[in-house]
Amino acid sequence: MVYRLERVTETVARVVGLGFTRGMSSALRDAILRLADERGPAKTICPSDAARAIGGEQWRDLMDEARETARELANEGRVDITQKGEAIDPNAQWRGPIRIRIKGPR
Repeated sequence: MVYRLERVTETVARVVGLGFTRGMSSALRDAILRLADERGPAKTICPSDAARAIGGEQWRDLMDEARETARELANEGRVDITQKGEAIDPNAQWRGPIRIRIKGPR
């Protein structure tokens, strides 16, 4: 999985024109957290919201990395990944659309 993420990150960086890949991951991470936090724990965002926020016209090229970044954030306990309104295992293989929800105060 790490190899796949690195490959996707390198492709994204080429397409978007960044000279480094960690910057793109960091920007996606920040965008996901900011957008999800703005919506609050009762609402969700789509990974495409974060991709659009930083990718401009090439946002579609960022979708795989946006989903993987959401997975990382879920594994860190920062967000929940949902499908059809229900939280799903961030380590499961996903099919179909996902949503991202910021974790609320416990």
